[in-house]
Amino acid sequence: MAAEEEKYIFKSNTKSWLIGIGILGAVLFALGAIFGSPGEHHEAAGDEGEHHATAEVSKSLVASADVAAEPQQHEEAAAKEGEHAEAGEHHGSSWVVKRIFASLWHNTVFFAGIGIIGLFWVAIQFAAQAGWSTPFNRIPLAMGSWIPIAGVTMLVLWFVVKGDVFHWTDSSLYHEGEHFDKILNGKAAMWYWPLANGSFPIFFIIRLILFFGLWYMFLIKIRKEILAEDINGGVGHWLTARKLSAIFLVIFAVSSSIAAWDWVMSIDPHWFSTMMGWYVFASWWVTGIATIALMVAFLKDAGYLKAVNANHLHDIGKFMFAFSIFWTYIWFDQFMLIYYANIPEETIYFIQRKTVAPWNTVFYANLILNFVLPFLLLMTRDAKRFTSTLKVVAPIIIFGHWLDFYNMITPGVMKTEGAFGLVELGLFLVFGAAFLFVTLTALARYPLVAQKHPMMGEALNHHI
Repeated sequence: MAAEEEKYIFKSNTKSWLIGIGILGAVLFALGAIFGSPGEHHEAAGDEGEHHATAEVSKSLVASADVAAEPQQHEEAAAKEGEHAEAGEHHGSSWVVKRIFASLWHNTVFFAGIGIIGLFWVAIQFAAQAGWSTPFNRIPLAMGSWIPIAGVTMLVLWFVVKGDVFHWTDSSLYHEGEHFDKILNGKAAMWYWPLANGSFPIFFIIRLILFFGLWYMFLIKIRKEILAEDINGGVGHWLTARKLSAIFLVIFAVSSSIAAWDWVMSIDPHWFSTMMGWYVFASWWVTGIATIALMVAFLKDAGYLKAVNANHLHDIGKFMFAFSIFWTYIWFDQFMLIYYANIPEETIYFIQRKTVAPWNTVFYANLILNFVLPFLLLMTRDAKRFTSTLKVVAPIIIFGHWLDFYNMITPGVMKTEGAFGLVELGLFLVFGAAFLFVTLTALARYPLVAQKHPMMGEALNHHI
């Protein structure tokens, strides 16, 4: 049984809208960068006494891998990593540049994850022999087209932002002297091996290139089999795609966790969490599902995806509902274990995010946007079966997890000198418009719905 042949047309007015959104984002970003100042932060952060008190907490509660280290070593390490946390130590240009760099890295990592999850979704469907999702699997496949762009962007950007975003790149930390950091010197092999500590982080760069290279390679190979199936039919291409998907999932399980350590956790290099790989994946995963749901809803309402019915929407809604709870479970586990143990080198991460503005606002907004609202809005059966509901809940989840990554990344860069405004929102619009432009361009290149998929009959008769 075959679905009706459909071809997505990337219309000029849609392109114009996306370009307009990108231009609007660029304008907002420019206004924020030009008129933003540290003074705005101080007003948002509260009175000066609270600001200094938070800085003192940051200095006294040092994240460290060595709990037996002397208090003096902890204090010195805190002073090194947080030397710009005190009010008045920033020059305007330096503060603005660090803020821009943090936001660029934040958006790069966030949208890279959505592209990667597109491929991950497709691989999961093949590995699980799932047939229900066949009518809309070309959407996550198209999302994977962002992977090579994200890889190149991240590699180039790292060389631009490394000195401001990644504290561990300071070579003076690895040489005996005033700035020597015993803790980071002990971790240095993770970045610099097999070269000398503080030289060129070849191990870090190799991982970055290798991960994106592998992900893109599997995207090409799986996509090739999927498109060949439209022409040749049979089960041969499906079996090959399933085998490739199984291999990819094993590689992804390892690479995504290490990527989380490299691209997110190492921004706070004295702090670590054994759950960070899971946490980043959970945030990426539910964001990717919400992106798929949003695109399915809009395409369905535009007259596309005729094979998709309320039962398919229901299952997509269940995925968003379930994995919003899964993300909350990971969030609570990480927070609860650190809170209960009350070890200073672990608690500093949450103390900073709970006491410094604007991190503290985002900290609580995280739970509302990413758990409370999806849980309440998607709780009933009927709520999951209408595109109108998905169009409301999916953007909430996407924006909520964008804030989640903001709070994972930016506080580690800006310390107690946080800000949230036009710079961050502007870059979100720029990256979002670019991501959608690439995804929709890829979606228009091949049939919107699989033509000879062996499980299309199951998909067309899907009922729950």
